[in-house]
Amino acid sequence: MCGIVGYVGKKQVADILMDGLKRLEYRGYDSAGIAVVENGVMNVRRSLGKIRLLEELLIKKPIKGDFGVGHTRWATHGKPSEENAHPHRDCTGKLVVVHNGIIENYLELKQELTAKGHKFQTETDTEIIAHLIESNLTNSLEQAVFKSLPRLKGAYAIALISTEEPQRIIAARFGPPLIIGVGNGENFVASDIPAILHYTKNMIFLADGEIAIVDQSSVVVKDVRGKKLKKEVMPIAWDPIMAEKGGYKHFMLKEIHEQPRAMRDTIYGRISLDSGAVFLNDIRITEKEFKSFKKINIIACGTSLHAGLVGKFLIEELARIPVEVDYGSEFRYRDPIITRDILHVVISQSGETADTLAALREAKQKKSKSIAICNVVGSMLTREATGTIYTHAGPEIGVASTKAFISQIAAQYLLALYLGKVRGHLTEKDVRAHGKQLMRIPAKMEELLRREGEIEELAKRFYTSKDFLFLGRGINYPIALEGALKLKEISYIHAEGYPAGEMKHGPIALIDENFPVVAVAVKDRVYEKILSNIEEVKARSGIVIALTNGESSELEKRADHIIQIPETLDLLNPLLLIIPLQLLAYYIALKLGCDVDQPRNLAKSVTVE
Repeated sequence: MCGIVGYVGKKQVADILMDGLKRLEYRGYDSAGIAVVENGVMNVRRSLGKIRLLEELLIKKPIKGDFGVGHTRWATHGKPSEENAHPHRDCTGKLVVVHNGIIENYLELKQELTAKGHKFQTETDTEIIAHLIESNLTNSLEQAVFKSLPRLKGAYAIALISTEEPQRIIAARFGPPLIIGVGNGENFVASDIPAILHYTKNMIFLADGEIAIVDQSSVVVKDVRGKKLKKEVMPIAWDPIMAEKGGYKHFMLKEIHEQPRAMRDTIYGRISLDSGAVFLNDIRITEKEFKSFKKINIIACGTSLHAGLVGKFLIEELARIPVEVDYGSEFRYRDPIITRDILHVVISQSGETADTLAALREAKQKKSKSIAICNVVGSMLTREATGTIYTHAGPEIGVASTKAFISQIAAQYLLALYLGKVRGHLTEKDVRAHGKQLMRIPAKMEELLRREGEIEELAKRFYTSKDFLFLGRGINYPIALEGALKLKEISYIHAEGYPAGEMKHGPIALIDENFPVVAVAVKDRVYEKILSNIEEVKARSGIVIALTNGESSELEKRADHIIQIPETLDLLNPLLLIIPLQLLAYYIALKLGCDVDQPRNLAKSVTVE
């Protein structure tokens, strides 16, 4: 969603703000702006469209200063326009605010403030915050913020500055993420780590209801009552270069190629091939509690949901406990039946997905234990869940998730092995056997990536297609869903993922000689079934692109194109199958000239409902 960056220090703030905004482009945005204070004067520059247009504006009308805030906007209230772009001012023009989130009672507050004489210039809910703080400003800006925030209903991460209080940024969080970067004689505010990672690796993660007062030499964090809090400064191990393209044309391609490394980092050190032990040090749930669970609910959104669907097969197969997978956006609205003997596994790359967080809170309210599977240390999901399995994928900049997906599956594989052993369904020998195969997956991924050219050639054949159907069965059905999602996300081609057995219940009507069908046809327990489905496609003159894992004369007779993956355990096939589908989507989008890293209308982290 929206991106926030702030800086206070001795450097030229405009340069740092613009650099931070560029590193937040992956979040999705429609406009951008910065505000900088110089010699007691507030200077604001805003622009509709891409950040390069804001850069051009700054060349024509440069601004200088040593503290300020910047913002990339993804519209919620008010159409995308220069007028509605952040930062937003109060009536005096001495105070500005940037905001990520939604103020649900903004109309009520706007009427109240208008009656008091405040003049509004935009259609946004954010402008309300500036005027509300102005109305409460009698002594210090800090006191006005503490007085104003309880009036806001909804979700927000804000940063604000005033010409009346030089060298100071006040930041507050209730919902969307907000991070304080701690430097030497300088400090930073940001929505996400990559914005400021080039300047500092030391971060403070604000929790809901926390307010930070940031100046050059100090960061003071308080709760809503004004009580000072002791906050841990957390070192971030990511190398800044990890957040750059590293010579690849797009972040997405770089991140596809980083998947072997992400896989290794997620599994290494967590499973012993000698003892058969699985080490999940941050789960904070006892073995006795794991034995008592009668059911697992997996909750996620988007790509993470597809990873959760794979996890369902893994956990049910290896631990023999029933698993239900639910959309985070739907879970709490049906008043779900939650008891203490249900474990909730919540999956989110960012750890800030609003719907997933809301589902977690629903489970917590009903006294259910939870495990977060997450890529970001210190994120809200990891702080609110009972325990966490970190995926260690590193920063993922491309909006279309790739390495986060495979690391989420790997984390669930570890959880399934752990559960299976604790509950007595797996022996140490079983765990060692699975562990050995799991350890071989990164090398098999590298083998697949060396054949990238084959997928690129395939993309050249099909980039003009208007529709795709992706079919899979069993544990590979979620891979069909994810393959379709990747294609539609970045190429804007209509694509549907279906369980192959459901094809006759509707999608078969679409198939003709111009219709490509991508079939996941690995040699597992349902191989003969998927061959029959492929036969049904060919009977309607459909074009079949098949993914398989070995020689098969039956498949060769039926498929128009075959993509081979290395052989492994049936349960591990999804980790290999997804790579050709990610590459197919990438090269089709590239051939169509699409903005691969920042697809239209999409945001990396959906931090509001």
